[in-house]
Amino acid sequence: MTKHKCGWCVGDDLYEAYHDLEWGVPVKDDDTLFEFLILETFQAGLSWITVLKKRENFRKAFDNFDYKKIASYNESKITSLLENSGIIRNKLKVRATVTNAQAYIKVQEEFGSFSKYIWDFVDGKPIKNKLTHYKDAPANTPISDAISKDLKKRGFKFVGSTVIYAHMQATGMVNDHEVGCFRYNEV
Repeated sequence: MTKHKCGWCVGDDLYEAYHDLEWGVPVKDDDTLFEFLILETFQAGLSWITVLKKRENFRKAFDNFDYKKIASYNESKITSLLENSGIIRNKLKVRATVTNAQAYIKVQEEFGSFSKYIWDFVDGKPIKNKLTHYKDAPANTPISDAISKDLKKRGFKFVGSTVIYAHMQATGMVNDHEVGCFRYNEV
């Protein structure tokens, strides 16, 4: 018997694997939170599948998403990234990744970890929505608005409320699996 899955992932093996194994699982470690933040910023204005298909290329190009290394990227490294056809070569997004890595480290220094900082917005536990259809999920919420505003104040780029809400969904801060999806109660 086939398990019911959220409609957005059905029909693509990569999407289904991502849905089944990662999407919506609460992430509390800073390394993974940074990876998702970077991938979400590159996704802005594009489809998630576009980013997902290039995820391993991003991993190689951005030193396994090591924010300490990324924070120190120089113009030569930025130029090489912009020449890398395996990633999304948007100059503003590439530069934002460096800026965001620097801001990420500052948040860690202030709060002890980025995880503590961001999860405090939801009191440390996932918000469990009751969606019957994935298209009913909001694009943003008052919480994603607040996180976005605060991140921008701290110097982050490409962190609009919609990007942040997608980040919240991906990292399990909010459970937007359809209630009929087999993952709804698992995460």
